[in-house]
Amino acid sequence: MDLSGAVWRKSSLSGDSGGQCMEVAANLPGVVAVRDSKNPCGHKLLFTPAEWRSFIGGVKTGEFDSLA
Repeated sequence: MDLSGAVWRKSSLSGDSGGQCMEVAANLPGVVAVRDSKNPCGHKLLFTPAEWRSFIGGVKTGEFDSLA
């Protein structure tokens, strides 16, 4: 998939000190792309908008908090 038109955004909570940050591009038709901000040329994960909403919903409800 051509991601050349992706507008990547990083959480304002990420700061500039590196760490474990990801960037999301939600401006593409039919897909939400995710990448590692420290390796922007590396692999990207692609989700449907419904999958992304489900994931974000799980994060907000703490679904993944107990995973180690």
